[in-house]
Parts: sequence; C-alpha cells; structure tokens
Amino acid sequence: LEAAAEAGLIEIPWQYFAALLPVKSVGVHGDVRAYGETIVVRAVTSLDGMSARYSPIPHDVLAKISTRITNTVKGSVNRVVYDITHKPPGTIEWE
Repeated sequence: LEAAAEAGLIEIPWQYFAALLPVKSVGVHGDVRAYGETIVVRAVTSLDGMSARYSPIPHDVLAKISTRITNTVKGSVNRVVYDITHKPPGTIEWE
C-alpha cells in the first residue's frame, strides 16, 4: 500500500495489515490440487478507532498485493481475500 500511496494512487489508510486466517483453501499447484492457507488484507480509515470504514483499494493494487503474497510464501498460501466490512458491525482487527 505504501508504494501505491507514493505513486498517488491511494491515500495511506489509517490502519492496514494482512492476517493469516484459520481457513484452508483448495487451489492448484502445477496440475495438482493443493490445499493452502488463506490471508486476508484489511485497510480502514478512522478518526478514533471507535468506528471505521474500509479503505477502497484499486483492483490493480489488490492484484499486486495478492501476487506478492502468494509468490513470497509459495506453496503455503493459495488465496488472498480483501475485507470490506465497516466497523460496526465488524471490528478493525481479526481475532
């Protein structure tokens, strides 16, 4: 996200992170079915943390994030998802 902000594509969110979820996902590695981990990307804007809105991230930036994560932890992570839940009803952090 910092690179996208430096390029003027987005404003830097108030808080952003990636979290490893306790969810296995089926994918493909070569020609073989593979089960891997799922990572969620979360970015929000807020004034005080009591309420927050998800920060819109352009699809091309999300695609770069997904590619970087899956290539960095090759064979372990096969799915990256983007959390667009506001607070409330959700919370900022994942537990």
